[in-house]
Amino acid sequence: MRTLLDLILPTDCAGCGAVGVGWCAECAATLARPPMRVRPRTDPGVPCWALGPYAGPARRAVLAVKERGRRDLAEPLGLALAAGLMRLRADARPLVLIPAPSRRAAARRRGGDPVVRTARAAAGWLPDCRVVPMLRVWWGVRDSVGLTVSERQHNMRGHVVAAPGAGAVSEIPGNAEVVLVDDVLTTGATARESVRALGRIRVPVCAVLVTCSA
Repeated sequence: MRTLLDLILPTDCAGCGAVGVGWCAECAATLARPPMRVRPRTDPGVPCWALGPYAGPARRAVLAVKERGRRDLAEPLGLALAAGLMRLRADARPLVLIPAPSRRAAARRRGGDPVVRTARAAAGWLPDCRVVPMLRVWWGVRDSVGLTVSERQHNMRGHVVAAPGAGAVSEIPGNAEVVLVDDVLTTGATARESVRALGRIRVPVCAVLVTCSA
């Protein structure tokens, strides 16, 4: 019942619990600083950036999205992502956001993919920007919670594929800046396999940007 009420009318800030607002200004400020460069243990081969560490309000917001179904957070987190992208954007070339893939079972349990929702919210704030959700995870990938670095690498190796159906590749302009986006960067295993999968269909990724880095 609490989850249902949160979806309809959030009564507390996901970051600090303040009553009457879903995401307060103080918590929003923790993701408003310039993106920080991060270097995950599994190098995806492109620069990686994060809006903040996986701690405090940001961590609680990500968990609220995943565990409590807080779909209302897509807009404020998307706005923070858009601000980070504006700081990193090199020029006026078209911008394409490709969400990192989620397991289908997890997406169904959460009422849709929260990373895709956040990316679409971000794109709404940016000129000449589109979201192309074209990455998929093969059946058999385990939940990564609790896995070691080597186990995460083995779990994801070869299991991310680009599914360019319905003309997805044609939605990416030839001169576009392509950015892989995700909620959390832990070891970098998913980012590396995603970059590799896109490279196989000749979609070069410029950077990875995540909400939090663990």
